[in-house]
Amino acid sequence: MDLTTILDLIREHGPLAYGFLFAHCGANSLLAMLFAGYAAHLLAFDFQTVVLVGWAGGFLGDAVRFWMGRRWGHSLVRQFPKLERGVTVTLRLIHKHHLWMILIHRYPHGIRGLAGFAFGMSELSWPRFLAINFVSAGIWAFAVASLGYGFGHLSEKVLGEAASGVGFVLLVVFLGLAWLLSKRLERAIERG
Repeated sequence: MDLTTILDLIREHGPLAYGFLFAHCGANSLLAMLFAGYAAHLLAFDFQTVVLVGWAGGFLGDAVRFWMGRRWGHSLVRQFPKLERGVTVTLRLIHKHHLWMILIHRYPHGIRGLAGFAFGMSELSWPRFLAINFVSAGIWAFAVASLGYGFGHLSEKVLGEAASGVGFVLLVVFLGLAWLLSKRLERAIERG
């Protein structure tokens, strides 16, 4: 399946594509929003709608993880000792830097689910978490969608329309580099 086919499917099934984006932003993070920003540049998505859908999905996904951590966090950590080290390090970071952790936890790959869960296990109040998470999700959605949109603009200028296959390959390379960078950041946070 080539890029043109994917973009045509998005245009043809807009509401379903936005629903997929919402669900993905609630469950994961970076890659779907990067691609959605790129697709918005190519007019398959509306940029403002991408940001709003990503914002809502990111916010609600973390609120659900917070609730799960608050409700079942300590018992689940006892049942799954492999989670204990990651949760302990994350809780220590939250205790020292909860504002920064809420603002940056959604960028490194693999940290988001654990951090959202650990936020619920921490002493953070619901209102404080929800307020900071709301702002963080908005910043994240706009920044990541803008990065994808900017990449679309850059690839269009550099490659022109005749090289859409090369543009798709460059998008995959760009997403791969974003993933590698997020893994490095994840390891740095774990060393905390």
